[in-house]
Amino acid sequence: MYRSELTVDLAALRRNVATLLRALAGSELWAVVKANAYGHGAADVAGAALGAGATALCVATVPEALALRREFPTARIVVMGPAGSREVALARDARLELVVSGDEVPAGVRVHLKLDTGMGRWGLSELTAPSVEVVGLMSHLATADSDAGYAEWQIERFRSATAPYSHLTRHIANSAGALRYATARFDAARCGIAMYGLSPFGTDPAEDGLEPVLSWTSHLAQVKLLPTGHSTGYGRRYVAEQDTWIGIVPVGYADGFRRDLTGTQVRVGGELRRVVGTISMDAFAVELDRELPVGTPVVLVGRGVLAEEHARVAGTITYELATGINSDPARARRVVVS
Repeated sequence: MYRSELTVDLAALRRNVATLLRALAGSELWAVVKANAYGHGAADVAGAALGAGATALCVATVPEALALRREFPTARIVVMGPAGSREVALARDARLELVVSGDEVPAGVRVHLKLDTGMGRWGLSELTAPSVEVVGLMSHLATADSDAGYAEWQIERFRSATAPYSHLTRHIANSAGALRYATARFDAARCGIAMYGLSPFGTDPAEDGLEPVLSWTSHLAQVKLLPTGHSTGYGRRYVAEQDTWIGIVPVGYADGFRRDLTGTQVRVGGELRRVVGTISMDAFAVELDRELPVGTPVVLVGRGVLAEEHARVAGTITYELATGINSDPARARRVVVS
């Protein structure tokens, strides 16, 4: 029996792409598959997204793009992070598109100029007449999930700055922008988190018609009765106030079930149960209301256990949780469902 199993549902991903395309109302959807498709598997996700109507793939690095180019020889692939001088030649040979945030535009490669409209990170402060290599103009929304006023200000800044160059492909919307701001859609939207069925707003993804693509399951590897006053885990953070059954799940922070998820809930044998004590590298404990058999299924993510709720407990975002799950076959079994 595997310690845990990761299931990637590509049918759910395709339905999410369809939902986003409806929201975009004619603008293109560019699938963001950086960081191994947010932990879901870049090649699998890219193929499903392109088949469902996405028209480009977006990654962070040239090596990520080169790996996809081998799988998808004709796909449009955009590298959103900076490329070193040695990588530009590789990008040119592989027919990649590069995002440029400075004044120097490499020759012989398709380029998207990035404007800083308020993120305060990568990007040009102002736009001058683009060179012939430039095929797109882009920016990045800082608060589309949290501050509508600032997001709308950024969108208007981008619209004004790029208006003279509307013949180029313009894109600023991320998942939150695509779902909430019709004015942000322009020619294309770069969608990542929503495509995976995770809410960019930290709420139930079903509210936006999205379905989680990833489920993560394990099992009870040991069940024991903690007598009153006895503890489980490092630091004795959980001490039984009465005789209490606990189950030990063979997953820990080395697998991506973070140390700060103590107090969250997982589904044990179909019922929600609280994670107690300190989560260790390879195991964590759940509080049970009765003795259960070893091997009882435990759902860590999916099937009604929301990654958004885990993120709330951990004080983080679903992006960090998803990209932190370890899919190394030495730690977990990975299954792709078409």
